[in-house]
Amino acid sequence: MGRAPCPGGAAAYGRGMRDDSRLPTSPAFWRSPLRGPWFTSVLGLVLLVGITVLFVTGLVSYAAYNPDLSPVNDKTPDKGILGFYLFAWPTDPHWLYRLNQGVHVTLGITLIPVLLAKLWSVVPKLFTLPPARSLAHALERISLLLLVGGGLFEFTTGVLNVQLDYVFPGSFYPLHFYGAWVFVAAFVAHAVLKTPAAVRNLRRLRAEGEPDASRGPSGGREPVSPRPDPPTVSRRGALGFVGGGSLLLFATTAGQSFDGLRRTALLAPHGGADPGAGPNGFQINKTAAYAGIDAAETEEDAWRLVVTGRTGTLRLGRAQLRRLPLHDSALPIACVEGWSTSDQGWRGVRLRDLAALVGYDDDPPDVYVESLQRHGAFRHAALRANQVADPRSLLALYVNGESLTPDHGYPARVIVPAAPGVLNTKWVARMTFGEVR
Repeated sequence: MGRAPCPGGAAAYGRGMRDDSRLPTSPAFWRSPLRGPWFTSVLGLVLLVGITVLFVTGLVSYAAYNPDLSPVNDKTPDKGILGFYLFAWPTDPHWLYRLNQGVHVTLGITLIPVLLAKLWSVVPKLFTLPPARSLAHALERISLLLLVGGGLFEFTTGVLNVQLDYVFPGSFYPLHFYGAWVFVAAFVAHAVLKTPAAVRNLRRLRAEGEPDASRGPSGGREPVSPRPDPPTVSRRGALGFVGGGSLLLFATTAGQSFDGLRRTALLAPHGGADPGAGPNGFQINKTAAYAGIDAAETEEDAWRLVVTGRTGTLRLGRAQLRRLPLHDSALPIACVEGWSTSDQGWRGVRLRDLAALVGYDDDPPDVYVESLQRHGAFRHAALRANQVADPRSLLALYVNGESLTPDHGYPARVIVPAAPGVLNTKWVARMTFGEVR
């Protein structure tokens, strides 16, 4: 004979899981007295501002590649409506990309302790039972899971890219781009649900006096755990520890964008002392050896620049280029990894003058630039007409008064104001005006 099921058995089982202090589903499992509305709300508001800046600078950085100009530049060809905001990237001010990407990378690294502390402060909510009490609660839980997963994914891939450690599957560009949109969608949903409560908590606790964890609960506000462990630090002290961690990361990252502070950029792959000395002694991304450049191809007697346009094709050696009118530009190099140089003194032939040689006297068009580099991303790149027309845009032959070294793109490289470093193609072999592929 079988036994009848016990009425309410499932509910009793659920209550048992919530009440068993050995399980993370029980509030008593989480014993830290630091968790509470003040600590969580402060961290949340810092992230609200910081992540908003990160998202905006990330979108701007993506636009700088002109991804709607040519498939060559577009690493996310299936973006669809996510490219709604794209615009023709300007050349003024010439330090625009340097500033934007420096802020994006440095701020992202600086916010890591804040993000981790925020995740620690709300981790009990991930184990709350029942999983969903209502539709609104279910949506909140889903947004929280996407927020936590998306945040960890975005920060992790960003740090790995900065360190040039491409251990993740696939290309960084689509992973980070699509991951950002998923993360931000969850972030906006969570912010809409939680920001009003966070502001109310801070206002109320400011009026009542922020409860010090070393004194236990105050102002009627209980910590997350009903049986907290004895406190060893106050919530303000914990917040100071988080802030100190962020300050340390800022101090060891920001220097990668400033010549005088480059030795302090201990966490940046292009930090430390400048590479070598002399006029060519400034940062690079890819060396000639890494790019597989054959020295025989770049010898002056062998190398020719192929320029194609409306009136046909020209082949120009360095000697012929030197006989053309040469101009000077003071421009930095700025890379997606966040590092940049100060303004360097470039000398070469204006891109618009090269366009004029093949039939574009007054209306220089877009240009498709090809490098001697045979493998890797951005060995080909497209530039917009406004970039070609800018008088500071050069096919550079010299830098800081001397010929380019092989690592800086000898025999010739592109340099364009405000453009990401990868669009300043090195070891240029061919330029096709009026056609981008």
